[in-house]
Amino acid sequence: MDVEIVSAARYVGAGLAAIGMGGSAIGVGLIFGHFLSGALRNPTASDAQFGRAFIGVALAEGLGIFAFLVAILLLFVLK
Repeated sequence: MDVEIVSAARYVGAGLAAIGMGGSAIGVGLIFGHFLSGALRNPTASDAQFGRAFIGVALAEGLGIFAFLVAILLLFVLK
């Protein structure tokens, strides 16, 4: 019975890590959405903000990749 509980906990943990990947995707969408909104309001300032938008996207994607790594570790490596 203990093996079944540990197996179920692994799947629950991997599912929770998948929520982190979804949050990362939402974050990337928000970053570019707000960047485009600001660029349309003030096109002259968009060049200065473009690099900062990519830094934000890189950080959000990094967190998503980290969440994916945790999910894979929980499913296949840790036993």
